Amino acid sequence: MVETEKLYSDVPPTKLRNKEEKFTPAKTTKFWLWVASMFFFNMLQNRFYAFRYRGAENYFEGDRKVPTILFAPHSNWWDGIVFYNITHRIFHKEIRLMIEELNRFPLLSKGGAYSVNKKSAQSAMQALKYSVDLVGDLRNILCIFPQGIIRPPHYRPVEFQTGLAYIAQNAVKRYGRVNLIPAAFDYVFFRDNRPEVVVDFGKRIEFNKDNIPSDRKELNHILEKALEQTCDEQMYEISHGDVSQYNILFKQHLKWYRRIEQRLKRIDLPPVADV
Repeated sequence: MVETEKLYSDVPPTKLRNKEEKFTPAKTTKFWLWVASMFFFNMLQNRFYAFRYRGAENYFEGDRKVPTILFAPHSNWWDGIVFYNITHRIFHKEIRLMIEELNRFPLLSKGGAYSVNKKSAQSAMQALKYSVDLVGDLRNILCIFPQGIIRPPHYRPVEFQTGLAYIAQNAVKRYGRVNLIPAAFDYVFFRDNRPEVVVDFGKRIEFNKDNIPSDRKELNHILEKALEQTCDEQMYEISHGDVSQYNILFKQHLKWYRRIEQRLKRIDLPPVADV
């Protein structure tokens, strides 16, 4: 009998482990940031044909003195590495990323990660309060996976835990304003034998003390719909093969056999006569 493999769980890993784990803050240094930047960029280049993105103006055209939070769905292992390259190579900021499994990879704290333990509400609250502290440092961009657990690609409906809404509300209380930008990630094959990373940044959501909902569930719903819309729009563009409006972070040279294929396509062969 073949054992069925369970790819996804509704229970966070720290709840499954059910043990106390010490909170680990981000502890970046210039040296380790340089190492992480080179290492994570090379990882993408070795596995993917290209990295395409669009909508970065939704960040750059906003008030740069206002704290920014990026939030995205979490479907696989590459998402955190994509976030790292977005913050460092597109927005030129340090990343601050909440990771539940940081105790297994403590070195990541030197690149900007910090831990969260969902074993209890009190443990999780420590990470949320720390997140609010981080938002105010404009050298950083806080990156969040608000679903709280890994979901399958294109999972619907998009549903969040309340952590992002808590961070946004308290950031507005402390700093007066906060911008949130949804980001859609996808990993797709177009015409190459390797997949491509495709990132779409959605419309900037600007909150201040006058317009942010006081009801956390209402705020959560607004943010869920914003991310779902961004992901759906990206899916539509990908399904039509339209990548003409995307910027390119990197794109590999064609392999020798792909170059031959491209040359053959440009040759006008005479029609074959009927026998």
